[in-house]
Amino acid sequence: MTKTRLNPDTPIIHPECEVRDATFGKYVEIGKGSRVAHSHLGDYSYCDRFADIANASVGKFANIASFVRIGATDHPMEKASLHHFHYRSSDYFEDATDDDAWFALRRSRRTVIGHDTWIGHAAQIRPDVTIGHGAVIAGGAIVTKDVPPYMIVAGIPAVPMRPRFAPDVAERLMALAWWDWPHDRLRAALNDFRRLGAKAFLKRYEGSV
Repeated sequence: MTKTRLNPDTPIIHPECEVRDATFGKYVEIGKGSRVAHSHLGDYSYCDRFADIANASVGKFANIASFVRIGATDHPMEKASLHHFHYRSSDYFEDATDDDAWFALRRSRRTVIGHDTWIGHAAQIRPDVTIGHGAVIAGGAIVTKDVPPYMIVAGIPAVPMRPRFAPDVAERLMALAWWDWPHDRLRAALNDFRRLGAKAFLKRYEGSV
């Protein structure tokens, strides 16, 4: 079978996906059986099979593993009933309409995923949570609070394990913002991405045009 090459114009959306009110950047891929709703995925980002992404703003170069759930929707715990009969009411009553205000509230609670992040298999990220650039979410983690840039978190609920890099290196990587480089510059630097550690990469490219 010939592999389909990613392209800047049209995302690759594999079979059995549900995509609703979603936008995509360049070179995006959506794995088989995934659901993407009311969300944006930035350039070069992808999700593996059966991811569920709702009400989320995903940056560039995000690596989202299979069975990840981002922006899981809530039930109204403060009301007399948790059940969706009172906001998906048209499914149950011929003369009732859905509660548009409730759905608007859900969509307003955005989950934000930074650039060059890695979200491990079956992790969950709650609404109103921001994942900083370069952060790593361990498989199976449930993230209920913001994660700083370049931090590795794990557990239920997720807690910091260790930073990926020293603070000065993380700050320099964010200042370099290589994720905003044009496609041809990424290609020109490909060998350095492959062979250099972060510090050596920074030394080579900081201050370059």
